[in-house]
Amino acid sequence: MQLPIEFINRMKDELKEAFDAFISSYDDAPRTALRINPLKRPVLNADALKAAFPGGTFTPVSYERNGYVYSGDIAPGKHPLHAAGAYYIQEPSAMSPVAVLSPSPGDRVLDLCAAPGGKSTQIAGLMKNEGILVSNEPVSSRAKILSENMERLCVRNSIVTNEMPDRLAGFFPGYFNKILVDAPCSGEGMFRKSEEALTEWSPENVTSCALRQKNILKSALEMLCPGGMLCYSTCTFAPEEDEENVEWLLENYPDLSLIEKNKIYPHTSEGEGHFYALFKRDGDEADALLPRKSISVRPLSKCKAWTEFAKDMGLELKGVYTAFGNDINLVPEDFPAVDKLKVLRIGLHLGTLKGDLFIPSHALALCLSPSEVKRSCDLSPDEETVSAYLRGETFSHNGEKGWTLISVSSLSLGWGKLSNNTMKNHYPKGLRTHGH
Repeated sequence: MQLPIEFINRMKDELKEAFDAFISSYDDAPRTALRINPLKRPVLNADALKAAFPGGTFTPVSYERNGYVYSGDIAPGKHPLHAAGAYYIQEPSAMSPVAVLSPSPGDRVLDLCAAPGGKSTQIAGLMKNEGILVSNEPVSSRAKILSENMERLCVRNSIVTNEMPDRLAGFFPGYFNKILVDAPCSGEGMFRKSEEALTEWSPENVTSCALRQKNILKSALEMLCPGGMLCYSTCTFAPEEDEENVEWLLENYPDLSLIEKNKIYPHTSEGEGHFYALFKRDGDEADALLPRKSISVRPLSKCKAWTEFAKDMGLELKGVYTAFGNDINLVPEDFPAVDKLKVLRIGLHLGTLKGDLFIPSHALALCLSPSEVKRSCDLSPDEETVSAYLRGETFSHNGEKGWTLISVSSLSLGWGKLSNNTMKNHYPKGLRTHGH
């Protein structure tokens, strides 16, 4: 690997006698890891994970109870359990900022630079779908990927937005008690993993990133409530983007205290390069500025088409809903009104009204388990029928006609609709695989 000479010289000055071990680590293969999704029911436990991949080895990540570094001749990203949302593939050191921020059920959390969704889905798992999570991504194409991953990982308490940080700050002043700023950076920590990060690196880009990070942090702090916690993280080693931004924050925001900071190197860790710093703002969380207006909601029992579908499926799902045109979304009652924001996803999309009919969503299917519905069809991950289903094909099945929850190893995959012993496929066209 041809590393930039400016980068090498700076790291020599920074690491001193540890530099040789650091530079030698670039001869090693990057670590790969996954994080089991605690929101998926039933939760995939460690034994079931190992049974699904008999050719692999799984080593727990020390700071994330659901994280495992894996190796061996396996491809978890191509397994049906991945489509089911049983886990998220994530670089191991990238799990550390959320672990130190430690969100809890009932928190009001903002992930300001959230795509593709690794840290947001990790936050959601710790929140147990209780509280409010705003996951924002300024780049629209990346925001779409973020939204898809939040859906696949069964997140029900989030709002996915596509806004610039300064505009979002105008809607949520002093609102969040926990904020993650995993800022866009020069990507030095990803050199071993990403050729793009290596080819795009320059000293000028480091300086440009540091300035952009300060502007993002300014907006984030407008949204942090008294007594709130902010975690700033990057995947770079550059002091301009890491330690110097920490010093800048402490100099310009005297109500912030530094609680913890850490720089992760590939020669001393379970993964690639990362940096995080955790801050706490002075004051009492009780003084948070809550939005004056909540989203308009109605009891789920008031949606006739839904209640008829739920009765037919034997499904008991309580709560309140909000309507966006013909789309019905299950939401917490205290969700803030977001009608003037670019919103890609809110709460749990239950389905769509077509006249008097209710068409259940893929998101709803992923959030259910076979034990919750009257009709289900469980497939083995090794059988051809699973592959056919993920390609969008029909298959034969004996059972009661109507909407049917399709699952693999008791983990829901999506919907089918049985008619005359033929299971019609309702797996989303945009997610279907190709080939055999």
